[in-house]
Amino acid sequence: MNDDTEKSLPPLLARITHPSMVARLSASEKEMLATELRQTIIRTVAANGGHLAPSLGVVELTLALLSVFNPEEDRLVWDVGHQSYAWKLLTGRSDDFHTLRQLGGISGFPKIEESPFDHFGVGHSSTSVSAALGMAMARDLSGKKNHVLAVIGDGSLTAGLAFEGLNQAGDMGRRLIVVLNDNEMSISHNVGALSLFLSRNMERGWARRMRKEVKDWLKSIPGIGDEMAEYAHRTHRSLKTVFTPGMLFEALRFNYIGPVNGHNIEELERHLRMAASIDDQPVLLHVLTRKGKGYPPAEAHPSRFHGLGKFDIATGQTPPKPEGTPPTYTDVFGETLCRLAREDDRIVAVTAAMSSGTGTGHFKARFPSRFVDVGICEQHAVTFAAGLASQGYRPFVAIYSTFAQRAYDQIVHDVCIQRLPVTLCLDRAGLVGEDGPTHHGAFDLSFLRHIPNLTILAPRDEAELQAALVTSLSLGEPLIIRYPRGAATGCPLPEANPLISLPPLPRGEGEVLREGPDAAIIAVGSMVLPALRAAERLFAEHGRSVTVFDARWVKPLAERQLLELAARFKLLLFAEENALAGGFSSAVLELLADRNALNGQRIKRLGLPDAFVEHGTQAQLRHRQGLDDEGIYEALKKLVEGEA
Repeated sequence: MNDDTEKSLPPLLARITHPSMVARLSASEKEMLATELRQTIIRTVAANGGHLAPSLGVVELTLALLSVFNPEEDRLVWDVGHQSYAWKLLTGRSDDFHTLRQLGGISGFPKIEESPFDHFGVGHSSTSVSAALGMAMARDLSGKKNHVLAVIGDGSLTAGLAFEGLNQAGDMGRRLIVVLNDNEMSISHNVGALSLFLSRNMERGWARRMRKEVKDWLKSIPGIGDEMAEYAHRTHRSLKTVFTPGMLFEALRFNYIGPVNGHNIEELERHLRMAASIDDQPVLLHVLTRKGKGYPPAEAHPSRFHGLGKFDIATGQTPPKPEGTPPTYTDVFGETLCRLAREDDRIVAVTAAMSSGTGTGHFKARFPSRFVDVGICEQHAVTFAAGLASQGYRPFVAIYSTFAQRAYDQIVHDVCIQRLPVTLCLDRAGLVGEDGPTHHGAFDLSFLRHIPNLTILAPRDEAELQAALVTSLSLGEPLIIRYPRGAATGCPLPEANPLISLPPLPRGEGEVLREGPDAAIIAVGSMVLPALRAAERLFAEHGRSVTVFDARWVKPLAERQLLELAARFKLLLFAEENALAGGFSSAVLELLADRNALNGQRIKRLGLPDAFVEHGTQAQLRHRQGLDDEGIYEALKKLVEGEA
C-alpha cells in the first residue's frame, strides 16, 4: 500500500489532526466520520490483515469517548487492543495507518512508545481493569482529578484477572469507569429498557444528592440512625439489581449503568457523561455493540473476521492458497488429534477461546462431548485438564505459546508436581509475524525446561509433529509439544491405520540428518530444515561438508548423541527459534559444562536476542534475526572459515 490513492484519507478524517477536534464536530459530522473510519479500517485490513470485526464494532464508542473525555489528561486502557484501530486513526496516526502491522509501521495494538495517547500497552486480554485501577490510585496520590477508563470486552471479562481487578476496584472505591463492550450477550428489550431507565434516573446528580442528604439525616438519628441508613442503602441497591443485568457488578460495589446502544453516538455521550459525574465509587457502563458493524461479511461471520490476513473487500474472501501449498502445522495438529480420538476415547481437547486458531475446531465438530472451550482462561484450562488427567483421561490443551506464560503456576503445581499426563500443544511457537512482541512465542523453552517431571518435544516438520502426538499417549507424563505458526514443510505423512500404531519417538534421542567432517549444526524445531538447507548450500558452493543434527528433544536432552558430537567436532553451530537466554542451546551448553565436554570448541549460537522483536512478516523477522536459510548459511560459513 504505497501509492497515493491507497494512502489517501477520506475528507473529514483527513481534517482530524488532533483528537480534541472530534468533540467539536456536529452530530451529523460524527456519523459521517464513523462511516469514513469504517471505510479506512476495512481498506487497510484488506491489504495488511489484522483484527477487523472488533475494531468495526467500537467506532461509535471511540467517537463518543473522544467527545466526552480529553485523552491528553484522562487515561484510557483498551483491553487486548484488538479494537483500537479507530483510536489510532483519531489520535494522530491516520497518515501512517496504511503501514498497520507492517515492518517499521504502526503496531496492531496500543503501544506507549508509539503515541502519547496510547496510555498503556496491551496484547494479552483482561489486563485493562487492573492497569486502570493502578492509574486511578496514582492519580489520587498525585492529587489530580483526571478520569481513568478501561474498555473491556465480554470475552475478556471471563478471565480471572479481570475479576481480580473488579473486586479490588470495588473494595477501594476509587473513581474509575469501566466500559463493558458487550458484543455477544442478548438482553430482552423490556428488561434492557427498564434497566436503562433505572440507571438514568437513580444515578442522576439530583437523585444522588438527595440520597446523600437523606442518608446523612438518617445517620443523625440517635441510637438507630446508622442501621436505618444502611437499610435505605440496601433497599436502593435491591430495587436496582432486581431489574438490572448488572447484579454481579453491583455486588462488586460498582455503580452499574446500562445497557446502552453502542452504535448511537449521542446516547453513548450522554451516558459517558453520567458515568463521569459519579465521583464516589467506580462505575461500569454496559455498552451493546455488534462485531463487524458496517461490513456485512464481518457482521455475518465475526469470528472469521476477528483476526485475518489479506482479503477481497467485495467478497470478504481471503485469497485461495496456491495449489500444492502444504497444510499448516495447526491443521496437521487438529486432524491428527481427531484421528487419535477415534482410536482412544480417553482423549479430550481443551482450548482457551481459540478453537479456530489452534485447530481444535476440527475436534469440536467431530467429538463435541470431548471438547471444551474454557474461554480466555488459560490458568483454568491447565488445572481443568489436570483434573481430567487425574481421573484417567488424556487431555490435550491447545494454546498459543505466548498465552502459556499465563498458566505457568498451574503447569508447575497442578500438572508437573503431580506428574499428570497433560499434553500442552503450544501453537505459534517462535516468531508469529505481524502481531508483534506480545504474540511471539519467544520464551516457552526458557520458562518451561527447568520444571521437573516435564518433557518437551520440538518437531522439525509435520511428520514429526504427528509422531510427537502419538508419543504423548505412550509417555503417560506431562508433555510440551511446540510448533510454529504457518505452513508446514510439505513432507509426506506416514501411512498408518490405526494412527496410534505408529512407533513413538525414542525418548531423549535425536536424529542425524546429514554427515560431514567440518562442523556440526545442532538445531531444534523450526530451525532444523533451514539448517539442513544451509549445510547443503555450503557444500555446493564451497565444498565444506557439515553434520546436521535434529535434537528433537529439549527435555530430556539427547545426552549421548550431544556428547558424541561435542567430542567429534571443534566447530559447533546451534540454531533455535526461542530466546537464547535459557533456551535450548543454553541447556546443551550446561550439559557439556557439567560433563567436562567443553574442550576449546568454537561455538556459535543462533536464536532470539535479549530484546522484544517487533512486528513484521515471519520471513522478514527471521531474516533480521539470522534465522532463515541465508542467516544460518552466513553464520556457518563464517564459523568454518574461522571468522566466528
